[in-house]
Amino acid sequence: MSLLEVDGLSCHYGDFQALYEVTLAVEEGETVAVIGANGAGKSTLLDSIAGLLRPSAGDVRFDGRSVADLRANVRTRLGISLVPEGRRIFPSLSVTENLLIGGYPKRPGPWRVQRVFELFPFLAERAGSRGWMLSGGEQQALAIGRALMANPRLLLLDEVSLGLAPVAVKRLYDALPSIMAEGTTLVLVEQDIGQALKIAGHISCLLEGRVSLAGRPQDFTRERIVEAYFGIAA
Repeated sequence: MSLLEVDGLSCHYGDFQALYEVTLAVEEGETVAVIGANGAGKSTLLDSIAGLLRPSAGDVRFDGRSVADLRANVRTRLGISLVPEGRRIFPSLSVTENLLIGGYPKRPGPWRVQRVFELFPFLAERAGSRGWMLSGGEQQALAIGRALMANPRLLLLDEVSLGLAPVAVKRLYDALPSIMAEGTTLVLVEQDIGQALKIAGHISCLLEGRVSLAGRPQDFTRERIVEAYFGIAA
């Protein structure tokens, strides 16, 4: 039994269908990258897993239990945390206050404010700074830290590198092995194929709302992945 099972998931925004019978399985402790071009349905998939979007068909199972009808806050208490695209930190609150809000489910585990500061030392230096005062990379680190404060079993990361300078992206990706070492399962959404292939044990490529490729990165040539990403005929 996989920790996360997405089975035949379809999602709509009004009359527009964003996902078509998407299937995904993620084992506990695994890191899976969901790749695809802008508009492929990647964020819709994560929002559906996190409970922010109700699917029109299919099921989402977590640790063997269907969570498709559960609200997002209930899923967080079960151990699913989302780092949303755009970070969505609280700009008027300090770094420490943002982190403390993330810990509201009070799930047991290793992640506390001090542990997040050990993971991201540059956040410790800005502990009293308001969210709006942080750089883009610092805000992304804060969003990740806030999600970790819920001590999730499954961490959903949506577009970690989007809009960030290469040095900021490197700092964030350098922290991921420490998160994985705590036993956290990761599902990572990325447009950057190179970053995704470095960290993931499995990949799932979406193209216009459908899975166009799935498996271990080493089982595919770079050309095959690019074909699936852009919909280029082999």
